[in-house]
Amino acid sequence: MECRELLKKLCSINAVTGREDVAAQAISDILSPYCDEVKIDAFFNVIGLKKGQGENPRNVLVTAHYDQIGLVVTGIDENGFLRFSAMGGVDPKILGAQEVTVHGRRDLHGVIGTKPPHLISPEDADKPVKLEDMRIDIGYGAEQARELVSVGDVVTFKFPAIELKNNRMAGRSMDNRSSVAALVEILKELKRIRHDDNVYVAATVQEESGLVGAFMASWHIRPDLAIAIDVCHGDMPDAPSDESFPLGKGVAIAVGPILSREHTRACIGLAKRERIPYQIDAEEKDTGTEAAVYSSALEGIPTLLLSIPAKYMHTTVEMVSLDDIGATARLAARYIAFRDELLQEGDSQ
Repeated sequence: MECRELLKKLCSINAVTGREDVAAQAISDILSPYCDEVKIDAFFNVIGLKKGQGENPRNVLVTAHYDQIGLVVTGIDENGFLRFSAMGGVDPKILGAQEVTVHGRRDLHGVIGTKPPHLISPEDADKPVKLEDMRIDIGYGAEQARELVSVGDVVTFKFPAIELKNNRMAGRSMDNRSSVAALVEILKELKRIRHDDNVYVAATVQEESGLVGAFMASWHIRPDLAIAIDVCHGDMPDAPSDESFPLGKGVAIAVGPILSREHTRACIGLAKRERIPYQIDAEEKDTGTEAAVYSSALEGIPTLLLSIPAKYMHTTVEMVSLDDIGATARLAARYIAFRDELLQEGDSQ
């Protein structure tokens, strides 16, 4: 499947953080054609294995979380309006006038309504609307709403992945379905390259609510090398230039204290040698990604962090470049295959 069609398919899947059980089989079906085996663990991480061709294969773990931000119903008022809270890092500023799907006894279309400007007092006109002051309107009164919706039901945003010019796509859940697409592209690359080591690709859960799936994956696989793939901030108006990266300019290779300097240096060298477009992402702390888990898991796993620049993160119009997904996949696959050679070259210099 071509990457753009794959990304559309991935972004159409609903997997709100903590409720990935409904999507695990769909993710497994996407990975299965490229793996020797795929399993779904007790927490709904989807883990595929592509066996190595060496006599004594080590284990490499490549991960991308597949959970998405969303909402959860917290109450139904006397007029049938649904109160809600955030699941993951939802920015209240984006919520007004959003179309949503309430996953109740059946899927229900809804809208998030806020008070129109005509009815807002002058002193409140410039104040942001708080999440607790918003409601979801599904068009029903209280009795019917309570028959169809329960407290705890999840809510997803309705915004399909759309194609834009310059090989870019926008939509909900590009964080981090773009990286899951990169996992598939890595597996495609590895079909064409000899690799000695076992490669485990894991689409992980609950990154948006505490990096939970990464903890499970590290213990299941006990890898010799971990490569975390996530998104980083794309360049936007007024965004700090040292914290955002242009789309279409390649994979962002992270450099930071928790990341393996040896592997990072060799990975950058490979990008130069193979002419894979890349950018350097300086991370002074723990990165806020699954890389933080792997670098401190078990006895400490040597870890790389590769990121796909994404504009408008944690909105329904997250934007990525298909070129960057391809660059990320090529670099990861080639590093898995050639890293011993690269590391030996580094030792000899």
